[in-house]
Amino acid sequence: MSEPASISLGIATRYATALFELAKESGALTALESDIAGLGDAMAASDDLRAMIASPVVSRDDQSNAIAAIGVKLGVSELMANTLALMAGKRRLFVLPQLLANLADQIAAEKGEVTAEVSAARALTAAQSKKLAETLKVRVGKTVKLKTTVDESLIGGLVVKLGSTMIDTSVKAKLEALQNAMKEVG
Repeated sequence: MSEPASISLGIATRYATALFELAKESGALTALESDIAGLGDAMAASDDLRAMIASPVVSRDDQSNAIAAIGVKLGVSELMANTLALMAGKRRLFVLPQLLANLADQIAAEKGEVTAEVSAARALTAAQSKKLAETLKVRVGKTVKLKTTVDESLIGGLVVKLGSTMIDTSVKAKLEALQNAMKEVG
């Protein structure tokens, strides 16, 4: 990990830990979870928002006003609004993506959940998602939340990443393995 990335992660972790502990003490983890989802969706949907929080050219006041307006529009909790205002005042909004990811991880750990990243050749049906989550729950002993994406290059099957474990049942991987085996023979 590069030094700037390491520093950013350290900053995000400190803010996330403080915010998580305050939310936990006040019984506001559900509201915090909702705030994380709303802010994450807003960041994913807006190139301008991502550029604004990362830009050193945007003034501190403009960042503060923009993030406050976004917070009001999303209806974030007072705790999150105050944290965003503090981060804007200290010019730390650039770590917001890492902060959201860290908070989501802490909340999931508190609830005894793990997240599995699933790439599928086609969108999974609700029944398939439920069955996969149940199968993974048996394997890891915790509730599993699925984060699914569609990757048509897989041709068929799934790639599941659960922590440091990766399960690749895609047709693409099987074809690549067959191709490598054929190269070894000939």
